[in-house]
Amino acid sequence: MKKRISVFCGSSTGNDPRYLHQAATVGALLAERGVGVVYGGAGYGTMGALADAALAAGGDVIGVITRESAGGAAPHRGINQLQVVADTHARKARMFQLSQGFIALPGGAGTVEELFEVWTSADLGMHAKPIGLLDTNGYYRMLLRFTDHMVSEGFLREKCRDRLHIAVNPAALLDKVLAALEPQNHYGNPATRPAESGLLSEIG
Repeated sequence: MKKRISVFCGSSTGNDPRYLHQAATVGALLAERGVGVVYGGAGYGTMGALADAALAAGGDVIGVITRESAGGAAPHRGINQLQVVADTHARKARMFQLSQGFIALPGGAGTVEELFEVWTSADLGMHAKPIGLLDTNGYYRMLLRFTDHMVSEGFLREKCRDRLHIAVNPAALLDKVLAALEPQNHYGNPATRPAESGLLSEIG
């Protein structure tokens, strides 16, 4: 089975060019290492930079987008496969199903929510897929300080905090995440397996 990594990133570019540059670097590096990219399906922001770079390096890119967004200007029409699902819940489930690991780049509330969902489900024993956090330009520095505060206040276990693979350099982060990939990762609880009925269409 081809290895794929879901990359959580933004529809915005951010205010520093390093965000776009490192998103593109992640896409290119994944392609060069023979790892497919799964992402939110948009053609702009750091999402677009990620997909464009992966495609330019000969990579395989799958976008997963909601039905509501698929009819407008949002979808990237040049990727290998665009999967349209009913809503954001089905989107996250499908991205989980398609991937053996996850990387979060700088992004907004949606990116952080996606990160926290896979992080929480890992801590609950629902999967053992590695999770990486790219701390470009110190973007997640304060979030990481807050996780330390959660540990010190007794609301987060150190083991849970330490599930995150963190790096400021894209290549170093990929080294950590790919080294942690298991031959196969499955849902620990069959009840959490995403339903295929959430997949509405595939656009080549």
